[in-house]
Amino acid sequence: MTAVEGWKTKQLKEIADIRVSNVDKKYSIQEKPVKLCNYMDVYTNAYVTGKIQFMEASATDAELERFRLQKGDVIITKDSETPDDIGIPAVISEQINNLVCGYHLALIRPNTDQVDSVYLAKQLSTSRVARYFSLKASGSTRYGLPISAIEAVEIPIPTKAEQTKIAEILSTVDRAIEQTEALIAKQQRIKTGLMQDLLTRGIDEHGNLRTEQTHKFKNSPLGRIPMEWEVRKIGDVFDIQLGKMLSQKATEGHAPFYYLGNKNVQWDQVDASDLQMMDFDERERQKFDLKQNDILVCEGGEVGRTTIWRNEVANCYFQKAIHRLRPIDNQYLPSLFPRFMKWATRKGLLSDYTSQTSIAHLTQEKLAAVPIIIQSLSEQHRLNAAADQIDDYLSSQTVLLTKLHLIKTALMQDLLTGKKRVLIWTSNIGTNI
Repeated sequence: MTAVEGWKTKQLKEIADIRVSNVDKKYSIQEKPVKLCNYMDVYTNAYVTGKIQFMEASATDAELERFRLQKGDVIITKDSETPDDIGIPAVISEQINNLVCGYHLALIRPNTDQVDSVYLAKQLSTSRVARYFSLKASGSTRYGLPISAIEAVEIPIPTKAEQTKIAEILSTVDRAIEQTEALIAKQQRIKTGLMQDLLTRGIDEHGNLRTEQTHKFKNSPLGRIPMEWEVRKIGDVFDIQLGKMLSQKATEGHAPFYYLGNKNVQWDQVDASDLQMMDFDERERQKFDLKQNDILVCEGGEVGRTTIWRNEVANCYFQKAIHRLRPIDNQYLPSLFPRFMKWATRKGLLSDYTSQTSIAHLTQEKLAAVPIIIQSLSEQHRLNAAADQIDDYLSSQTVLLTKLHLIKTALMQDLLTGKKRVLIWTSNIGTNI
C-alpha cells in the first residue's frame, strides 16, 4: 500500500482480538438459549441491529463468554460456497442481549483506543481486502478463510479522530442508502395495492376510485368489476403474431438482422445489451417487424412477462419465443397492457392457459383465449396516469439510490486510501453527499 502522511499500516491482529466461532444451531437442556447471528445477517446488513430476526440457538457458558457479541464488534463471513462471498463485514451497532457470533463468522473486537469500529469495517469492505480474502480462501465445494489470513490483513490507520470523521461521513451515506431502499420497498408495496384497485375498481370521471358503496358492480370471469366495464378475450382485442422459428439455416448470414429472444423481454423494459442475429428475408421482415408501442409477451420462461417496444434498436425483429400484440381498432392502450399482465400473473390468472409439457409455455391460441378487462379509452388514460405517477416517483428514487451508491464508492476510494484527507471533506460535507 502507498504510504500516506500521518498514517500507519498495521496487521489486523495488532489492533483487534480475532475469534473464530464454533457456535452452530443446536439445542440442549444443559445449554442456555441465545440469538445466533449468522451468515445471512451479515451478508445482507452492513449494520446489525435488533430489528433483524435472529435464529434461535443455544450455547454453553464458555461459548457465551467467548462469542457473545457486543456493541462495536465487527463480524465477517469466514466461509461460503464462493470465495467472493467471504470476508463481508458488518458492525454490531447496538447492544443486543444474548446475541452470539455464529459458526460461519469470525468475531473481530477492535482495540477502541486505536481503531474505530465502523472505520475498520469499511476498510475490510474495500476491493483491496476483498481480493486478499478471495485469494486466501481455500476449499472445493465450500471455501473457508483461515484465522491466520484474517489476522494478517493490513489496515491503514490514521489518527483516531480522522477515523471517526471518515466513519461518520460513510455512515451518513449508508443511512441515506438504507432510507432510500426502505422508501422504494414501501412504494413498491403501495404500487401493488394501487394496481389491484385500479384494475378491479378503476377511476370514475370525477377522479375517484370506485367502491361498491358508491358505484354499481357486476360479477365477471375475473371477479367483481364496475358495471360499465366488460371482459373480452385477448384475441378479440389484439392482433397476435408469434415470432420466427430459430434454426441453423436461419443463422447462416444471408440477410442477418438483430432479433429479440425471451431473455431480452423483461418487465417494463427491453434488454438490448446482448442481441443475437439471424436471417430475415423481405417477406419475414414485413411479418416480424417491430413498431413503436408494439406489445411483447413471453411465450415461455417466465410465462406472460410483458413489455412495450420503444424502438430501442433499428431494424430489429423477434423470434418464436415472443408474441407481438397490436390493438385492433385502437381498443386498448398498449402501455396499460403490461400492467394488466403483471397483475394477471401475480393473481395466477394465466395458469389455466399455460400448456405444461417439459417446459411451461403460453401458445398463441391460449394467449388469445385469456380474458381481459376492457374499460373505456378515457378511463384507460386515467388508469395509466395514476400508475405513471407512482412509477415516475419510483424511477426518481431509483436514480437517487444509484447516485448514492456512486457517491459511496467514490468516498470510500478517496477517504479510506488517504487520497483525500477528511479535513478537506468535512467543510463541504453538505454539498458532497
